[in-house]
Amino acid sequence: MNQGLQPHQESSAPALRLIDIQKSYGENRVLADVNLEIAAGEFVVVVGPSGCGKTTMLRVIAGLEMPDSGDIVMFDENVTDMSPGQRQVAMVFQSYALYPHLTVYKNLEFALDLAGLTRDEKRKRIADTANTLALTDYLDRKPAELSGGQRQRVALGRALVRQPRLFLFDEPLSNLDAGLRMNTRIEIAALHRALGTPIIYVTHDQTEAMTLANRIVVMRAGRIEQVGAPLELYNRPVNRFVAGFIGSPAINFIAGDLLPGSGAAEIGVRPEHLRVAEGGRLQGRVLHHERLGTDTHVIVDIGTADNLTVRLVGQWEFERDMPIALDFDDDKAIPFDSQGDRITEASA
Repeated sequence: MNQGLQPHQESSAPALRLIDIQKSYGENRVLADVNLEIAAGEFVVVVGPSGCGKTTMLRVIAGLEMPDSGDIVMFDENVTDMSPGQRQVAMVFQSYALYPHLTVYKNLEFALDLAGLTRDEKRKRIADTANTLALTDYLDRKPAELSGGQRQRVALGRALVRQPRLFLFDEPLSNLDAGLRMNTRIEIAALHRALGTPIIYVTHDQTEAMTLANRIVVMRAGRIEQVGAPLELYNRPVNRFVAGFIGSPAINFIAGDLLPGSGAAEIGVRPEHLRVAEGGRLQGRVLHHERLGTDTHVIVDIGTADNLTVRLVGQWEFERDMPIALDFDDDKAIPFDSQGDRITEASA
């Protein structure tokens, strides 16, 4: 990431507070009692299954949708009734939303047309933005002449050139292939470090969530299930839903009687915490294994409704249907009660 735009001055006020936000479409309640506070300069990633309200929450923050009730406060200013333009928020969508008949320069300039800037002011902002995003050499090109990664950077530039108080990203990398996603993810992280503008980023990609976020927000059915640092959610999920949603490969759920005295109806064990062990507590047979080079993933049938996934470091070979015994360290297991809530020492 090149030097160009200057970092925002940090504010002591929270960048955003959502207070008791409710939103319904007819009988369908999309957001229910949403309360969230985001600090100035923070990078927050929102995850959850399709239809959980992630994008609607972004649209409510941007002012593209009005909440049925509740308040939206940005930097100690209530913006609930403000128009999108008044909020000084920039949103980057999954689609690039570029004008195909305009050059990169004109696409960036279009975002400034309503800002009331002079020609020289617009020229400087565009030059700074292009320098920041390594687009200077492409300003005279049209979108069709750019790669997917370059087009995504132009879409990012259209938001960046406005110098917003808050960035909103709605699955911006899902149209890119794996290599471009990684490169653009690095660029977005570097941009955030350079500018310090708070970001709220919606994604379904586990890698994006775990690597980009200061904190992750997990949503289900319009409600926030848990907010915390990536490893906090990974190691100490508040319930079965969060445990099952965070992590790839997904956590294994096993009958709680493997942990006597824990009071657990069920336990969760991450794939990397299972090991091949002669005489282990879990007896099964190999259904399939995937050789990934650095890791080997083994799918094991233990005679229950759900198969287990084992993540082994290194290169292993297995025969289909061969017997296999597995075990785990008890302190790596996450116990859940009959309601699906994690059992802690305080609740045990």
